[in-house]
Amino acid sequence: MANVTLSYAEMKLVANASFILTKNSIINKVYALFGELSNAFKNIATQQYLPEEVLYTSPKIYRGENYEGLPWVMLDYPRYFKNEDFFAIRVFFWWGNFFSITLQLKGKYKTIFQNSFSNIANDDWFLCLNENEWQHHFREDNYKPLALVSETELNNLSFIKLAKKIPLTEWNNAEDFFLIYFKQLVKLTSQSVK
Repeated sequence: MANVTLSYAEMKLVANASFILTKNSIINKVYALFGELSNAFKNIATQQYLPEEVLYTSPKIYRGENYEGLPWVMLDYPRYFKNEDFFAIRVFFWWGNFFSITLQLKGKYKTIFQNSFSNIANDDWFLCLNENEWQHHFREDNYKPLALVSETELNNLSFIKLAKKIPLTEWNNAEDFFLIYFKQLVKLTSQSVK
């Protein structure tokens, strides 16, 4: 029979409803933040020269309980996922880890924008070199500082996933972080469309 007894730490948590209530309150605050950001993002993005189809779909907030065992919340806007053509700016909260913002490009959008990143190479951005584009962690097997990525490496990628993160201890700066870098990503991509 499986061992279903609880450790001391597990017993303290299972008997303490305030832990889950506090967790739910935090997730609700992330939702509220991402809701405010989605409105701001729409205002910013519609004033730029982005491909029309990427602005057509409304912002979407997703959530889950098990990215590597931990809760997460994600906002995508602008977002376009059709066949092999992807364009998304993604905002991510990962419990116990970080907030991040990501530009994800594939197919025709990778072709259009892949030469746009030289302007930000020295600004603490990371590029995903993993073959699985749906991984969000920043370990070395997933992301590499953009400044250390060669042009050949960039050109050989099947997708581009450019990301920046801040620790959750900077919660009070998260909104400014997202707005600053969302504007940078939108400006970067809109310049390639002009």
